[in-house]
Amino acid sequence: MSDITRPELFTNILDVEPSISVDLKYFTGDNFVGSRVSGYESGTCWITKPTAIALQRVQHELSEFGLGLKIFDAYRPQRAVDHFIGWCEVAEPCATQKRFFPDLNRSDLFKKGYLVKQSSHSRGSTVDLTIIDRESGAELEMGTEFDYFGPESWFDSQLIRPEARANRMLLQRVMEQNGFVPFQQEWWHFTLQDEPYPKRYFDFVIE
Repeated sequence: MSDITRPELFTNILDVEPSISVDLKYFTGDNFVGSRVSGYESGTCWITKPTAIALQRVQHELSEFGLGLKIFDAYRPQRAVDHFIGWCEVAEPCATQKRFFPDLNRSDLFKKGYLVKQSSHSRGSTVDLTIIDRESGAELEMGTEFDYFGPESWFDSQLIRPEARANRMLLQRVMEQNGFVPFQQEWWHFTLQDEPYPKRYFDFVIE
């Protein structure tokens, strides 16, 4: 059972650190599904306050080098996860396969563990992000884009160029030093170690 009420401990990341760039892919439709995902009715980046404060520390550290964070996803309603489940049950090919999962079928995304039926994102303290150049807004080279489902996205992948591996190491280091735990299979995915809701999953709409 997911909680449809947003707790007061959630905040808009831009209210805590307005210099962070936000590009919620499941709101814009620029994602592996190819359209806006259920529960994303605005591009507001909701996250628990302790996570927002930790991300603020990361942003300030990176800013000393002219760098900053760009967030692709943060809190994710359970209904969005359910949307993924339904989408993966459709048999026919899709236009996004070549871009995001060229070596897999839709049904493989759950079988291989790239998607799960209860996401840590729905607890409010997991974030998907990358590093950008603050002046140009360009994303640093990470070897794959966000939500690429394949071994190239693993943190320690040797299938990518040295520059991308170095950038991943920078991202992992700065996030770990500020209290985040990485996910081995997705270079962009981090969860606050001391998350306030480790066993609660939420389903309030992003608006």
